[in-house]
Amino acid sequence: MIVAWAHGCKAIGHRSTGHRSLAASLCWERCSVCLVRIIEATTVEQVEAAAPLYDDPPVRPATNAFLADPRHYLLVALDDDGRTLGFISGVEMTHPDKGTEMFLYELAVAEHARRQGIGLALTASLADLARSQGCYGMWVGVDTDNAAAHATYRAAGGNKPEPCDVITWTF
Repeated sequence: MIVAWAHGCKAIGHRSTGHRSLAASLCWERCSVCLVRIIEATTVEQVEAAAPLYDDPPVRPATNAFLADPRHYLLVALDDDGRTLGFISGVEMTHPDKGTEMFLYELAVAEHARRQGIGLALTASLADLARSQGCYGMWVGVDTDNAAAHATYRAAGGNKPEPCDVITWTF
């Protein structure tokens, strides 16, 4: 399934419907690669093709669990030769008194493909997907010194709320 596509600096939209999405509006003049396809990874092979961009190699049982859960999404940006340029992962989270929102889990773009609008296209595509799934919003935690991520998320329509602390547990 192709989620979005970009051609030169012309457009990004849903190929199946031709609908110009948020991704199209935001990336209209930002994508500078010849052709980018953003697909939803649905196979182990598609997940493993993005392995060079992950923090660690994918683990087969975790990959299978990820793919089996309909609330988990992995969108992958491919060039016109099918090489992986970037990925974004998201997880739908539901709370009884709030409804469902999308957690942007991770975004990565290959070093040679950065500053070409691919991260923006991936982020906007995940936001479009979240909207289509009925999510009321999307959120991401970002290191305060990651200027590139802050710029990408703001360009994709994200807002910076009041600062908060993140508390973690390691098991």
